[in-house]
Amino acid sequence: MAGQKVAVCTGSGRRGGLGEGILRRLAEDGYRVVVTDIDGSGADHLSNTSEMDWVAEALRSTGAEVMCHPCDVRSADSVNGLFEAVADRFGRVDVLVNNAGIGFVMKDTRDVLPEEWQLVIDVTLSGVFLCTQAAARYMEAAGQGGRIINIASQAAKSGFPHMAPYCAAKHGVIGLTRTAAIDYGAVGITVNAVCPNHVTTGLGSAQNAYFSAFKGMTEAAYLEEMAARIPVGRIGQVEDTAALCAFLASDEASFITGEAINVSGGEEMH
Repeated sequence: MAGQKVAVCTGSGRRGGLGEGILRRLAEDGYRVVVTDIDGSGADHLSNTSEMDWVAEALRSTGAEVMCHPCDVRSADSVNGLFEAVADRFGRVDVLVNNAGIGFVMKDTRDVLPEEWQLVIDVTLSGVFLCTQAAARYMEAAGQGGRIINIASQAAKSGFPHMAPYCAAKHGVIGLTRTAAIDYGAVGITVNAVCPNHVTTGLGSAQNAYFSAFKGMTEAAYLEEMAARIPVGRIGQVEDTAALCAFLASDEASFITGEAINVSGGEEMH
């Protein structure tokens, strides 16, 4: 059991999202958990405080000790404020899951606008860097090591049509993971990436709609085709990724660092 350890997961303020599922699993394992996401005030594709509050209350209903704090991972000041607040509340930071990301820019590379490119990079890659740096600062000062888990993607290892910003950012997350693992290894902080294939969350639903239309298929047929090419014969679930995060956060994973581990049912094997 994790005892009184504290786990922070960015991008965890959406109902039914990957971040909520990860925190739910970590809470089951005994962690005190921190729900954090951007306060988008209902803006398209961005979370809002009401969703964060809903996730926090859902986790509290399971008996977990929960803190809820908004954070824009694009801003160093906002990120530093998050971890300062966590340290003030709990006195420690043990696990960071970098889950925040943007995957709704789906268009041919020729048509991607510079501002769309920059937004995806800022959230999906630079946000991982800023949060890693801030969390590791507290972990290192405490002298007890820590766990940093970066949610990458199958798109961190393979290219996909109409996903240039997302694929580029997720490939960058793996490079950052490997370098940070070297830089922080001597102080007991492990850094790993988790690479799920498609999971139908809110973002996944938007991708289903876009790519099924792109292929001229119904969404049902598109999902059937996807499941058929996965060796285990089904599409990934939130719980699959959450289970790997829980293992990487545990003491049993203390000698695993710098890895980019697939959770794809065999669809991605490198």
